[in-house]
Amino acid sequence: MKRAIFSLLLPLAFGTPALSAASHAGYPLQTTPHTGGDGTVQQADSNAYSLPQGNLSMTKRLDFSVGNSFFRNPWVEAPASTDARDGLGPLFNTNSCQGCHVKDGRGHPPGVDEPPVSLFLRLAVPADPEQDAEILRKHGFKPAPMYGSQLQTAALPAAKPEAELVTDWKALTHTLADGTEVELRKPVYRIENPNYGPLPEDLLVSPRVAPPMIGMGLLEAIPIARLESLADPDDNNNDGISGKLNQVWDLATETTVPGRFGLKAAEPNVHQQSMGAFAGDMGLTSSLKPTTDCTPEQYCERFAHGGEPEVSDKVANFVSFYARSLAVPARRNMADEAVQTGARLFNETGCAACHTPRHQTGEVAERPDLSNQTIWPYTDLLLHDMGPGLADGRDEFLADGNEWRTPPLWGIGLTQVVNPQAGFLHDGRARTLEEAVLWHGGEAQPAADRYRQMSAQDRHALIEFLNSL
Repeated sequence: MKRAIFSLLLPLAFGTPALSAASHAGYPLQTTPHTGGDGTVQQADSNAYSLPQGNLSMTKRLDFSVGNSFFRNPWVEAPASTDARDGLGPLFNTNSCQGCHVKDGRGHPPGVDEPPVSLFLRLAVPADPEQDAEILRKHGFKPAPMYGSQLQTAALPAAKPEAELVTDWKALTHTLADGTEVELRKPVYRIENPNYGPLPEDLLVSPRVAPPMIGMGLLEAIPIARLESLADPDDNNNDGISGKLNQVWDLATETTVPGRFGLKAAEPNVHQQSMGAFAGDMGLTSSLKPTTDCTPEQYCERFAHGGEPEVSDKVANFVSFYARSLAVPARRNMADEAVQTGARLFNETGCAACHTPRHQTGEVAERPDLSNQTIWPYTDLLLHDMGPGLADGRDEFLADGNEWRTPPLWGIGLTQVVNPQAGFLHDGRARTLEEAVLWHGGEAQPAADRYRQMSAQDRHALIEFLNSL
């Protein structure tokens, strides 16, 4: 079932008068289309996620363009004449950043006879808290013997991929309070034809679909004190919401710091997240991540490398700058009656308890475009128990197998405009926003139950609000 898209190509002009300031259920209602602060861009087509911050200087726009070229263009096997982009693999999932983040947006589960390019499996095995204490401190989990921390399903011609990933779908019919039936689908993953020995019997897998790239620099600029003020790991206020900050290993400072990026908030900043993707997704080393996910049993050192490191510091900094600088598109249709009703329902239903609407960024050195901005990302960047239906059973630092970071909702109404194949949630299982809502469990179960009890008109209004973001 495909999601209907209402008026996505009719962006609200920046000159439209702001709605009157208001709040509902203790959460603010957005009164401006400038979701990403002063850098918000007015774009609602397939390129909506690919523009630089609107308030970026001309000099910085040149840096953005250079970073874009390394993000978009494929990396190749070494040695090659394109020595700035060689060293791919030998094991990898994709040969470009854009291969996962389609047009800087969300990835998707593989279709029939399609390789799983923008969906992959994180791997782990159960760890002993005492014997594996150092591994857990620095990695957050114990990688699988022979296969490491991520299943690589592609390889150079002279190498063998680790295995094949096969996804089966199980249909589930969900009936709402008014009798409306919604078909959900549950993915079942199979790893077939492993090429580097038998898979561990106690293997833990976590499916991950590439998330959208917009607004990452702004999210990084939210002060940690703000996130700490939202955290309530012991639910001391008894509202049923117990968000917590992950605590992760910072490779640059070699210290444990709060995490805010990745589907389980296991990365502390944009640069480490980017270099981790180079290493895990494309088999490329950097000075921050001088090794890839290859294990000793895979003998990756017999293949030519593209330099030491393969991603130079200069290129790494350009890519990280690009990732920090992708603008957030403006909200649309804010004056629509259904959208306004949906905004109030979003707050009343309890969605805003985790999808915190508004934040203020701090001061960012040499980045006035990111500094002191009022933004509306609809996330608290905290970990929440989402229930057994979405659980992966795999811990990552402080995140347990039921917990996921609250994903930002800004720009979500343009997801399938940017990538028509895109799905929602951590593994792309939800084909529509309604399916995504209905999968919510754990701490979000009461909010999802309230949605189930709504009239068709109110459900439509809530989805229209999400489409407006």
